[in-house]
Amino acid sequence: MAEAGPGAADAEPGVPEQGGITVQRALELPGLRGGLPEVVAGDGNLGRTVRWVHAGEVPNIASLLKGGELLLTTGLNLGTRPAEQRGFVCRLVERGIAALVVELGPRFEQLPPALVETARAAGLPLVQLHREVAFVSVTEEVHTEIVNGHYAMARQADEVHHRCTRALLGGGGIPEVLRVLAGFSGGPVFLEAADGRLLYAAAPPAAPGTDRGAADPLEVWEGLRGGPAARLTGPPAGSVLVDVAGGGHGTGAVRARLLLPAVSAPLGQVHRLAAQRAAGTLAVVLMQARQEDELAARGRGDFLTDLAEGRISPQDAPGRARVLGFRPGSGPLLPAVMRLAPEQDPSGNWAVLARAVLEELASVGVPVLLGVRPVEGRVPLLLGLRAEQQRAAVADRVAAALRAGVERAGLDRAGSHPPVVVVGVAGGWAAAGGGLRHAGETAAAAHGLTNRPWYDARGLDIDLLLWRLREHPDLAAFVERAIGPLRAHDRASRPALTPTLEAYLAHAGRKAETARELHLNRQTLYNRLARIAELLGRDLDDPQTVLTLSLALQARRHTP
Repeated sequence: MAEAGPGAADAEPGVPEQGGITVQRALELPGLRGGLPEVVAGDGNLGRTVRWVHAGEVPNIASLLKGGELLLTTGLNLGTRPAEQRGFVCRLVERGIAALVVELGPRFEQLPPALVETARAAGLPLVQLHREVAFVSVTEEVHTEIVNGHYAMARQADEVHHRCTRALLGGGGIPEVLRVLAGFSGGPVFLEAADGRLLYAAAPPAAPGTDRGAADPLEVWEGLRGGPAARLTGPPAGSVLVDVAGGGHGTGAVRARLLLPAVSAPLGQVHRLAAQRAAGTLAVVLMQARQEDELAARGRGDFLTDLAEGRISPQDAPGRARVLGFRPGSGPLLPAVMRLAPEQDPSGNWAVLARAVLEELASVGVPVLLGVRPVEGRVPLLLGLRAEQQRAAVADRVAAALRAGVERAGLDRAGSHPPVVVVGVAGGWAAAGGGLRHAGETAAAAHGLTNRPWYDARGLDIDLLLWRLREHPDLAAFVERAIGPLRAHDRASRPALTPTLEAYLAHAGRKAETARELHLNRQTLYNRLARIAELLGRDLDDPQTVLTLSLALQARRHTP
């Protein structure tokens, strides 16, 4: 069998991946080697697996076998007539034994032609021993080798399990666990929901010395399903399919399935053992995730994040999106991001949120790919627009659906900041990643602004620029120079003057409108403006001063 990955490459010599040892390896052990073995039939099948060793001389010995045995005999049970000998071999072949070893001696000086011809026709390895051997020693040697092989296989599977566990403890999550398995099996690995929906996919890393990785796992998945609309009817022969147990739906419920398809060669028992151990780890993660809907939404969120961060090319993105159920057509794509306030910790409500938002978005009437990113508190999404649809009208309905989903999920807590919805610029797949990234960053920068149903990402570029500079000490120094005395006054005295300055600048210096908004008479407003000018040592009618103070007030939200 061809090597399937690192696990196969590290297997013990002569130890098949499905457990046991090969016939060839058994013949090389001291016990049988001392009998001067000669292969007279089936030499092309010496790679068969020896599961066990059995010695016996009774004519009906085939009825005692289960398959995979190396049968040792002196030939007393072979019969004297050619028909008996042919029948003996045929019964052994039907039982699926690995090989027949006959010790020459008092019964046969050489094996009967009928025996050899029948074994050769059936492909059964037939070996004659020219010297007497102790069958008990052969049995002990082969069984010891088999046990050692099983131990080596279990050790390989345990090492993979340890790597999967380390990946989780290191914060890698389910995708990193699947990547570990993919690296071990040498092919793609998939985690699918119980109903056949794809949740996660991973590919093995590129081979050393090459700059090309394996085939795109999502293309493999779509091929397994027979196309975008087909259901997976079953993995290819030699694949590994392991159930991932779930909870809450009755004993033995299946929450998901782990699939390691045999892409280039059949996988062995060592891969099944590794997958079974990993499935136990994944079951714990899925129980923590609580809902398949949340897991699927996280998978879509990972895709949208990878697209935004440039890890998925615009050429590959449409195919991957199709696998995730997003088929937008030929119209433009509209990126959007909802960000929850820091104090809004869903604590297990992401499944409810994702389901509620998708149900609300169904009324919008456009294709939607929605994901969740619990760590960042983000809900990224792409919408497929029709050419005649207006961006603003769709954005209004999407923002309303997102906020309704938050309310249904119970995340609109009293006293908390409402979620921020930012809508990017519509365009094709080439612009979708940048649009998602811009909208996501803008949503982070927009927290603390006056609440609106949604923000246009293009209208907050100054806030985004200041947010990106939030860690730079010069930004805090700029704020302190520009409005430090005003902030110090507001901490020590009443009334606070900063709201007056904000309203004045928002109305472009129009005092009558400023007074109406603040419910002040004009003289009071004049007095406050004079006091602000005095504290700052600035002329509030100077355009450069107005620009500096406007930037400082915006930057204040992003500094200590």
